[in-house]
Amino acid sequence: MRILVLGATGYLGSHVSKTLVTAGHDVSGLSRTADRDALVEAAGARALRGDLVDRDAVVDQMRGHDATVYAAQLMLQDEFDAVGALLRGVAGRGHSFLFTSGTGLLSQRTDGDWSEDSFAEDEPFVPSKYIGFRLVTETMVRQAGSSGTVRAMVVRPPMIWGNGGCGHLRMFYTDAGRSGNVGYLGAGLNLYSNVHVEDLAQVYALALERGTAGALYHAVAGEVNHRTLAHAVAADLGIAARSVDFEEGVRRWGKFETLLGMATCSRSRSPRTRRELGWAPRHLDVMADVGHPAYHQMAGRSQ
Repeated sequence: MRILVLGATGYLGSHVSKTLVTAGHDVSGLSRTADRDALVEAAGARALRGDLVDRDAVVDQMRGHDATVYAAQLMLQDEFDAVGALLRGVAGRGHSFLFTSGTGLLSQRTDGDWSEDSFAEDEPFVPSKYIGFRLVTETMVRQAGSSGTVRAMVVRPPMIWGNGGCGHLRMFYTDAGRSGNVGYLGAGLNLYSNVHVEDLAQVYALALERGTAGALYHAVAGEVNHRTLAHAVAADLGIAARSVDFEEGVRRWGKFETLLGMATCSRSRSPRTRRELGWAPRHLDVMADVGHPAYHQMAGRSQ
């Protein structure tokens, strides 16, 4: 299968590209600059010059492929506009399209408390007030798939970790480098369900192979709360971890990062993905990622 990866120079996109290449596909990745071509080529893919700002040019590139994986990151309205244009551009061509969302969409603000709520793929939820508009984009993609105009599906990952790229761990290590300790909000019992980036990449490969048009797929391997992660990072660095209130959290992490990451609980399950795609994650313990040299660099440490 000829597959185009949008966002191929990013953390998730590069791993998806590598997984698809290993599975025997002919993979191309969009790159905006010559110096980023190497990131695409390192995954074994072919670098194509392009930018989602020029949607007509990207559509032309998509038409030379059998499938597109959307792993790019845009602001919510720009994302909706871009995805809509891409879907219209390949409608009626038998093209497969995988859109990457995220379980921040179903997150609940708890200010560090645990929530018993956990959501499978098609269970109802109240969208996050901060990024709820992404549900509109998800719905557009799934409706395109259900209508048969495009073989479109949505992958909605939780917290992604592995190979030193976890956003939450990067925040903890960066915070440690600035503050001399590791902070977590309130009781620190809140969490994002998690998955290793290589296991997540397998979901994309399986969805392209056997996924159902219009489907939504989660990918969950485990759960560890923020306090446990913070104490693990602190132990790795030989410093203390402590609770902070919301005001201090905003000073340490920024308002958006505090609201969407440190103050929320986002628990999900993936029964449809496991049942329908036959997916089974191999990496189950996010704690194995603690101590990666990439995180030490975030904390100003060398190893």
